[in-house]
Amino acid sequence: MSLSLTIDLNDHDLEHFASALEAARKAAAGKSPEEVVQAASKLLEGAQQVRVPDFIRERLERLDDMIAMVRDEGWHLDEEDRQHVLSALVYFADPQDVIPDHVQVLGYLDDAIMIELCVRELRHELEAYDDFCEYREREATKRGIEPSAVGRTDWLDSRRDELVERMHARRQRGGEGFGIGYGSSSGYGRAAYSRAWRPSLFRIK
Repeated sequence: MSLSLTIDLNDHDLEHFASALEAARKAAAGKSPEEVVQAASKLLEGAQQVRVPDFIRERLERLDDMIAMVRDEGWHLDEEDRQHVLSALVYFADPQDVIPDHVQVLGYLDDAIMIELCVRELRHELEAYDDFCEYREREATKRGIEPSAVGRTDWLDSRRDELVERMHARRQRGGEGFGIGYGSSSGYGRAAYSRAWRPSLFRIK
């Protein structure tokens, strides 16, 4: 038997998470990008040690994608875009949790909500990165090699630049911030969606 629940958070409710993110950004002011990524990665490591509901697992996968965007040498974000992603990841570098992670079933609920908000903020980046990963995987299949072995050849750079330009254009048109629909870039809820290869840390089955 399964149970479906819908959680509606109004603007007042979301103010708490917006404030938490701002506090985390201030607290992380002295941290290096590597420290921010490492701290966010620890959250994924901890989640792999416990059973989490599917709706939380799906959102943790998107956190994994955000981390991969920063770590992926093939994607190679420029500094401005990299900082934009890191500014969202800093929340997960803060050890303070509304719900302690060790609580069974719901321990990562607050993290899942924040990931949902970050997905909305980074929807254009995630969409472009998903497209890039799918493109890279198709090319690797054609060549009969692993996606991780695909180097930054001219065609890969050209495709990446095209996707980054489109990402910037969409971000300028659509605005940024919390409260904006995430559309297809969420990655979950899409029919027949499967994640193309990326340097992933999250291995829950």
